[in-house]
Amino acid sequence: MKNRRFTKLLIPDTKIHLWMMTLFVGIIAYYNIIIGSMAILMLIYFVYYNWKAQNNREEMWTAYIENLSSNIDSVTRYAVLDMPIPLSVIEFDGSISWYNATFSEMIDTKDLLEKNIEDLITGFKVSNILQNQEDMVVEVTIEDRHYKVLYNIVKTSTNDEKYMIMLYWIDITNFQNLKVKYNEEKAVTILVEVDNYDDVLKKTEEGHRPLVIAEIDRRIGLWGSRMNAAIQKYQKDKYMIFIENQYLEMLEAKKFTILDEIREIQVGNQIPITLSIGVGVNGKNPAQLEEYARAAMDLALGRGGDQAVVKKIKSLDFYGGKTKAVEKRTKVKARVVAHALRQLMDQSKEVVIMGHKFPDMDSLGAALGVYRAAINREKEAYIVLDGVNEAIKNLYDSIKEYESYQFITSEELLNGMSKDTLVVVVDTHRPNFTQCPKVLDLVDRIVLIDHHRRGAEFIDKAVLTYLEPYASSTCELVAEILQYMDDKINIEKIEAEALLAGITVDTKNFSFKTGVRTFEAASWLRRAGADTTNVRQLFQDDLDTFVAIAEVVKNAKSIGNNIALSVCSKDMENTSLVAAQAADELLNIRGITASFVLGIRNEGEIIISGRSLGDINVQVILEKLGGGGHLTVAGAQIRDKKIEEVKVMLEKAIEEYFEEGEE
Repeated sequence: MKNRRFTKLLIPDTKIHLWMMTLFVGIIAYYNIIIGSMAILMLIYFVYYNWKAQNNREEMWTAYIENLSSNIDSVTRYAVLDMPIPLSVIEFDGSISWYNATFSEMIDTKDLLEKNIEDLITGFKVSNILQNQEDMVVEVTIEDRHYKVLYNIVKTSTNDEKYMIMLYWIDITNFQNLKVKYNEEKAVTILVEVDNYDDVLKKTEEGHRPLVIAEIDRRIGLWGSRMNAAIQKYQKDKYMIFIENQYLEMLEAKKFTILDEIREIQVGNQIPITLSIGVGVNGKNPAQLEEYARAAMDLALGRGGDQAVVKKIKSLDFYGGKTKAVEKRTKVKARVVAHALRQLMDQSKEVVIMGHKFPDMDSLGAALGVYRAAINREKEAYIVLDGVNEAIKNLYDSIKEYESYQFITSEELLNGMSKDTLVVVVDTHRPNFTQCPKVLDLVDRIVLIDHHRRGAEFIDKAVLTYLEPYASSTCELVAEILQYMDDKINIEKIEAEALLAGITVDTKNFSFKTGVRTFEAASWLRRAGADTTNVRQLFQDDLDTFVAIAEVVKNAKSIGNNIALSVCSKDMENTSLVAAQAADELLNIRGITASFVLGIRNEGEIIISGRSLGDINVQVILEKLGGGGHLTVAGAQIRDKKIEEVKVMLEKAIEEYFEEGEE
């Protein structure tokens, strides 16, 4: 601050000089009046000259400023009126107050004053500008041109509170076209696998096998040629296909018709040929595209095959999947899983088994089977069970007569779990459906055994996964595993009956999803001591439940396409059990091929039980509502909705299912 003041004193100033001269003239006049008089005259001249020069400088500066302002106004007017980009000024109600010639040319209309801009430009809303003043930009399409609209809200006068909106229209058509072209030309990786290649060839005569193989290759090749695809067959039943993204929309619109085309092949094969397709989209690089495609393929295979799964980063779309999964006759995988499970148990301190929330016979029966496997390996074992519902009450009461079974709650599990705990999840692969989802994030050893068709939500951390959608039940899978766990089978009678009960309930007394291996597992359990009479008693209902089921069946209505729909009354107890059994009973009605029953649990959660004879895939329908299951047996749980709203949602999902099938 001091330096600035000192510097200012050194700057020449005429007034300072005149004051100094006045001082010196006064001193001279004091000593010599003649010389002082001459000096005074000179001082007067200098004062006059300084005054005159100062006035001249002020006049010149004023003229310069005035000329500069005039030039700026001229430049501003030119910039606004002749601006190369469209510019318009509108009122808050949308009426146009001013515009330049470029804006008029942009919309190819004249005499725009006082006209509403929303009437002239479809899709442009003034309300969007007023509500989103932080972005200061909107995008609009006019015919085949794309514009980014920058805007400012300005005050027009200082006297009154009047505001207007200035709009700057930036043409981004070239950028948008380039963006579209980039998206259309992005690579898409498709993996194709013939689900039942070996089974088809085994059932085909030797002379016809080359024809079957050639026809599969021909149809897949023809399908790929329609998309200008690059096709690489890297195994006898597997293909890798690369296409541009622009063809994917066509594939999705046609619901991957190649699935139907392959299934129609009849050149000597006795069983239909099915494909599984995994599509990877929007990957950052080819490696990530392949990763997405393989994840989609795993989903397609895990859901039973004969379908296409499209993975777009986090979203998943499913197409097809309306046929039953083909049973695998070989038990090699069951033996491999049994040996791997035995090693994991031997390496663990304790084994914890848990099924899904609101467990059924299949969930609890499978848990008891794995519990016996752990006990046979001399390991401490626990079954997680937070509550007993009507579906398992009879079985649970029978188990409680034995003191050897240890049940714990989710809270007890979280408080007493060790790092060496092995967690075995049965009858579900969805983390949020398990008894204790939190434990899955805390342990490193997870085994998954399930028979449901795989959904988008999945337990990815499992070190051992045995998911076979062809199986009738999880109890069937566990029964096979037990046969290979030890040389000498040691299973209690109540456990054999629990496993047989699980198979019975999921096959509806061996009438649905029943294969050769299902009967083999049931016969092994019968030899192990299972009493079919005791198993039947596990399904006995009390009189009130039986009457409630009859009431739901009585109130059922047909909603077209041979589908029955009914709703449990709000004050009904044991809603889950009643809904499931009522849906089963509705299938006994002549002409009904699928049934849905809605009910309300005590927690206010709305449940849906879906059943089918096989012609209609209830899993695909209920997946639209966040549920899942099998082609013939599926369910869904919905919160924060009224039952009337859920009923409308279900009817819409059924309608969409048939529309997709017709397409």
